[in-house]
Amino acid sequence: MDLYEFQAKDLFAAHGVPVGPGQRVVTDAVGAGEAAAEFGVPVVIKAQVKAGGRGKAGGVRVAADPDEARARAEDILGLDIKGHTVRRVLVTPAAAIAEEYYLSFLLDRANRTFLAMASAEGGVEIEQLAVERPEALARVPVDPNEGVDLAKAREILAAARFPEDIRDQAAAVVVALWETFVAEDATLVEVNPLVRDRDDAVLALDGKVTLDDNAAFRHPDHADLVDAEAEDPLEARAKAKHLNYVKLDGEVGVIGNGAGLVMSTLDVVAYAGAEFGGVEPANFLDIGGGASAEIMADGLEIVLSDPDVKSVFVNVFGGITACDAVADGIVRAFELLASVNKPVVVRLDGNNAAEGRRILDGAALPGLLRLDSMDEAARTAARFAAKGA
Repeated sequence: MDLYEFQAKDLFAAHGVPVGPGQRVVTDAVGAGEAAAEFGVPVVIKAQVKAGGRGKAGGVRVAADPDEARARAEDILGLDIKGHTVRRVLVTPAAAIAEEYYLSFLLDRANRTFLAMASAEGGVEIEQLAVERPEALARVPVDPNEGVDLAKAREILAAARFPEDIRDQAAAVVVALWETFVAEDATLVEVNPLVRDRDDAVLALDGKVTLDDNAAFRHPDHADLVDAEAEDPLEARAKAKHLNYVKLDGEVGVIGNGAGLVMSTLDVVAYAGAEFGGVEPANFLDIGGGASAEIMADGLEIVLSDPDVKSVFVNVFGGITACDAVADGIVRAFELLASVNKPVVVRLDGNNAAEGRRILDGAALPGLLRLDSMDEAARTAARFAAKGA
């Protein structure tokens, strides 16, 4: 789960990261003016969307007084920034910035460790810096068993060429950010910019945090961070039914058991769909190992309720849950659903596949076509989707 900036900075503050003198989130221009009057100093109005490039898109503006704060908020609210509509803005006192830096901790999946990334040249051009002058962006591996103490923090800052006269102060901030990263089960903690103000204080003026949903059971308070308004309604419904579902942009609904199989299915559908004008998968849906009738019915209901879906491909490899149990689940799912008005292509393989196929063939479910080959089934589902488009 990605957080908004104001949520990230709240987490930072809770773990001792200095974030400045205050912040207030508002949903209208009047509220922005009131916040500016409350702070009594020049303020920054910042769009709250889960996307980068806000400054370049006009989503970050400075206001000298309450009237200007209202005007700038009016400009920002409703903006489309990389497909995200701005519905709220963050109002915070403007800082007197002397220097800008960059710092992040992230999960380095390729090397199965954590990685600190830091640069003494932070700001809006950090992505360009990483491409044009990669040597200016330090990459320091972090041993999960060792973590980040003050000595490791100083190593990171030295590699990133932070000014020596603030390294001690900045090191304490680095340690606090690492604590945030670990304590909140994050996969990314990023500050850009981390600044030195004119009083030589080191502050996190921005924040980006991604939390690991797999660790949500350890953090019941993280549920309060979910933005229900911005959440895709189908994904919200699937989450409520404990289904592992992600909405995509295509036309073929995909249901499988196991994340690896579903990912492979997405690729096969996309490859087959190229023959039919670029038909693509409409979703990722992993029903897991226990494909009961209720789970299958819930999965089919979610996928079929997507108006973009023109056909469904159910691709199951029997393992712990045998194919005959999956087939029984599919039959029962058709009974539980009021109607299945889109073609459903099913491919069963693995444990007890022959019996599962016999069950489906005997049921003669309307709109269901069973095929043995994964490639043939994907091509058929793509063809049905192209006809229904």
